[in-house]
Amino acid sequence: MSEQAPVTITVRPNGPLRVEGHIRLIDADGAEWDLTGKPAVSLCRCGASEKRPFCDGAHNRIGFQCMTSPGNLTGK
Repeated sequence: MSEQAPVTITVRPNGPLRVEGHIRLIDADGAEWDLTGKPAVSLCRCGASEKRPFCDGAHNRIGFQCMTSPGNLTGK
């Protein structure tokens, strides 16, 4: 197996998750999506996209608001 660059996920303010790197997207049935030629994808966080799991900009239309950072995940 060749070594590949790590996947980077960037949380966009009030928008999608931007995923960059060697991406394998598997659906609930175990089928892999063909992302040939796509070095990055944006995944919907707002739930309003008509192209889920991908972002279509619906967050702008519905006024989606969400913190960029989840804050303290450890609960300490």
